[in-house]
This record gives sequence, C-alpha cells and structure tokens, in this order.
Amino acid sequence: MSETSSFEIIAGNEDAGLILLADHAMNRLPEEYGSLGLPETAFHRHIAYDIGIEQLTRRLAARLGVPAVMSRFSRLLIDPNRGEDDPTLIMKISDGAIIPGNHPITAGEWERRLDRFHRPYHRAISETIAGVAAASGRAPLIISLHSYTPTWKGIARPWHAAVLWDNDPRAVHPLIEALEAAGDVLIGNNEPYDGALRGDTMFRHCMETGLAHALIEVRQDLIGDEIGAAEWDSRLGPILGELNGRPDLHEVRRYPSRTGPYTCETD
Repeated sequence: MSETSSFEIIAGNEDAGLILLADHAMNRLPEEYGSLGLPETAFHRHIAYDIGIEQLTRRLAARLGVPAVMSRFSRLLIDPNRGEDDPTLIMKISDGAIIPGNHPITAGEWERRLDRFHRPYHRAISETIAGVAAASGRAPLIISLHSYTPTWKGIARPWHAAVLWDNDPRAVHPLIEALEAAGDVLIGNNEPYDGALRGDTMFRHCMETGLAHALIEVRQDLIGDEIGAAEWDSRLGPILGELNGRPDLHEVRRYPSRTGPYTCETD
C-alpha cells in the first residue's frame, strides 16, 4: 500500500480559502491486515468509520468547489484523529468489540502504522493548508466532518448534529447560530462530545497554528443514505459558504487550549 493510498485529496478551488477534512471517512484495510480478526459486520459499524461522512464530504466539496482531505483507512487500524502519544490511537477494544489484530502489538508495528497511514494523512492536510494559504493569500478556514451514533450505551442522543470545539469561538458561534436559525434541528454545543482533545486533528492543524475552524458531527441515521447526505449537503453548504465569506475567519489568531488528560472513551 503506497503512501498516497492512505488518503484522498478532492481537488477544489484553492483561492476560496476553505478546506474540508474527514478523518474517519472510510472503513478500508489493506489486504495484509485481513480483517484484524473481526467479522465483516464490524466494518459496517461506527467503530470502523463515520457512517455517511464520505458521501457528505464529497457532496459539500463539489457544491462549494473546495478541496477536501479524507483518510482512506479504517480507524480500527489506527485513528488519524488522535495524537501520536494518545493511548487510544490503536484500540484494543471498541464499543464492546475486541480487536484481535491490535493486541498484542509490537512497538515496531505501532511505528509502522504511524509511518504508513497516520503521518501521510497529516502531511496531506498540512500540504493542503499550505497550498490554499499560498493560493488565496490568507489563512484558510478549516471544517472537519464527523458523524455519531443515534444512541450510546442505551441512551438516545436527541441532537441532530453537533459542533465541537476547543477554545477558538470564531467559526463556532456563527455556525451554531446559522444551524439553529432553521428551527427544525437540535444542535449540540460540545455535546455529545467535548471538542477539546490534545493532539487531535483540530488541535494539531488549527489550535496550534491559529486557524479558524469547527468540527461538525451529524447523527448517523440522518446521513446514512444518499437522501440524508443530500439533505445535509443542502443544509450545510450555504452556511459554510457564508462563513467562508467572513474576513475574520481568515486571520491567524491563537487561543489557549483547554485540553487536559487523555480519556479512553471513544465513539
């Protein structure tokens, strides 16, 4: 598996100054890893990828005409939305599923997965950011797309979508206001997760560099088919376009992160 096969870059107008990211877009594994000892059904669950996000990302990138970077490997292999020293980087168990191919794991194999999958993906993000900044002459706005399960440990999640963030409110507040303005969806503000996670994609590429950003999570039952993905493309597209037109979201401003110790719970 070549380095470039660990990610996909959707070409777009770099002058627009907007980049979409999808850390958990796909559920693929290279042939040499088989199924990591899991049944095929595991790769249709949220533990393997963010259901619906590949479709939504492709639609939004096409609608807005902007570049997007998507990982092409399952989070079960290694999680690109975790720092290299995060203990949940390679999971031994996820939502009750034991992952035989991940335990035991040697230090050499751990490093090998970082080199072949995790690091190339993040290099692609860094290079895309640099290209957009050079072409547009301004700091790009970064939007990360994820999805979450309708229930967690038997508890229903009422939010239709959520906006997660650390301590930079610039894109977050107008994004939440715009989503809520429609009056037909409930939006979580750092619910059902807190967006502050040291070493994750937004921390690494935005918090540490001062780029305006937001992480959008959409409930998986709402985007799990083409109809749902199209509906949320139509909902999010105009909002992201308006956000991208704001000059204050293309300035470099650094905010202190409020991240604390790592937590091992993941979804």
